[in-house]
Amino acid sequence: MERRRLGGTDVEVTRIILGCGNFGGIGSAPEFFGQGESEEEAFRIMDAGWSLGITAFDTADAYGGGRSETMVGNWMSSRGHRPQLTTKTFNPMDRGKDHGLSRARMTRQIESSLDRLGVEQVDVYLAHEFDPDTPLEETVATFTGLVEVGLIKTWGVSNFGADQLRSVLALGRPATVQNSFSLLERSDEDEVLGLCFEFGVSYTPYSPLAGGWLTGKYRRDETPAEGSRMALRPGPYEHLRTEHTFAALDRFAEIAARRGTDVSTLAIGWLLAQPTVTAVVVGPRRPEHLESAVRATESPLSQAEAGKLADLFP
Repeated sequence: MERRRLGGTDVEVTRIILGCGNFGGIGSAPEFFGQGESEEEAFRIMDAGWSLGITAFDTADAYGGGRSETMVGNWMSSRGHRPQLTTKTFNPMDRGKDHGLSRARMTRQIESSLDRLGVEQVDVYLAHEFDPDTPLEETVATFTGLVEVGLIKTWGVSNFGADQLRSVLALGRPATVQNSFSLLERSDEDEVLGLCFEFGVSYTPYSPLAGGWLTGKYRRDETPAEGSRMALRPGPYEHLRTEHTFAALDRFAEIAARRGTDVSTLAIGWLLAQPTVTAVVVGPRRPEHLESAVRATESPLSQAEAGKLADLFP
């Protein structure tokens, strides 16, 4: 699979990055710790990703309360493989005297992540959210220090808005920005993508299928399937439950059928066609879900084709 560099660094990632947020939980939500994919299921997904040429894995210290990092580490140990590793720290639900993106907490958390992963260095370390309670100068300086001592190769930010990203860029140069972005979630088009282009920062979006909305699994007047995002955590996607969205999805499915592909492949292909997108983080629930993502890298869309798809979801 094609690989691309993150920003101006020597870290290269495959254009599809395996998202491990469902290993041992459903993202960072404490109420779902211990759910999601079991270690056996996670191993099958990682095996499938590796066999398809995906050699970049994305996790976080909060995913499954640390279970995701542990599963990734156990898989690497058992298989003898070493993917490019991205992990993250700081979830807003983590509150206490020593929390967020302070120097003390970041230093403690990277050591814990390295222990769970069973490695001496991660390739990319991300701020999982913006921390309003810690001076940004302290956070950026800590990232720089972790690079200097060799615990991380490079760093970046996740879930940062345009103003927050500007503040970071005034202090240092993150290698990548990882935000939610898809045909149904395009707020970053307003400013974030332009900032990434201007400053040579990679953009590696997650949630390319908008919580399953771009897979065709949600239909008018039907109750979401048990275990789906809309059944477990509907809040971030509830605004999509409109006739306008369903009508656009119907047209999208027709275009996919005419192209002889599935809607998941087409949705990921649209992302890969965006000039600022370096790679896409895909978080499959089953091994076969990765095949759609890989197909998107094999049949790239033209800019004109991508533009017509965007017009479906104004």
